Amino acid sequence: MSPPKFLKGDKTNAVANFLQPAPFSDSRIAQQRRDAIVNFKPISLEDALSGNTSRPIRIYADGVFDVFHSGHARALMQAKTRFNNVYLIAGVSPDSEVHSLKGQTVNSESERYDAVTHCRYVDEVLRSCPWSLTLEFLDEMKIDFVAHDDIPYGSKSGAQDIYATVKNAGRFVATTRTEGISTSDLIHRIVRDYDHYIKRNLQRGYTRKDLNIGYLKEKRIRIRDKIARANIRRKNFVSDLENKRVAVLQKWEHNTKDFVVNFLESYFISLNG
Repeated sequence: MSPPKFLKGDKTNAVANFLQPAPFSDSRIAQQRRDAIVNFKPISLEDALSGNTSRPIRIYADGVFDVFHSGHARALMQAKTRFNNVYLIAGVSPDSEVHSLKGQTVNSESERYDAVTHCRYVDEVLRSCPWSLTLEFLDEMKIDFVAHDDIPYGSKSGAQDIYATVKNAGRFVATTRTEGISTSDLIHRIVRDYDHYIKRNLQRGYTRKDLNIGYLKEKRIRIRDKIARANIRRKNFVSDLENKRVAVLQKWEHNTKDFVVNFLESYFISLNG
């Protein structure tokens, strides 16, 4: 993936810049890039599709990005590659709104911000982004389009779809969710295999207090683990014993054939002699 066009005019080495984490929106370099756009006017969908633009197309994609995974990366990739010469801004929601609207996160707010900065498709990260979008916000950030999947998302104010205003203004481009991979899916897998992951972490040195489990729960898991290991050893022993038995029988059969052949050869030789 070659460095974005906007980097080619920077005084510092373009490749070195490209290999750095994406800057936050309140950083000096992100501000300079916004300020370089004078008399901002959103690029139309027609011009974006035809490539009739004089500057990078600024696309904004927001989300929680908890337990950052390939589904997140693919959505950002779709936004980045929606048109030619895209500058992608990823907005990451703050804990205060996520916890009240969607529930507890696995990663902290700062961890979620940091994870997104390391996604190769992202050029800039907006921390503590707004849950509901307005055209005033888009113009202030000099955003041409918003990229998100087309499923309506509600808000605590009762709005049916927080992207409705952007869609009605013709400044929305839809992405497609990756089936079978989401933060909820990952949490479901962990909850489904809860005892397995508890056992795994106990084996790695975590204490029952670290894992927030009781004394009896810990003992029950450890006993089950010992029984499972004993069953594996028993199965391996039986398998080894069977392999040795087969090997002995095969050797005996081979030796028997050799004995019979040698006997017959000796017998016929004595008859002919």
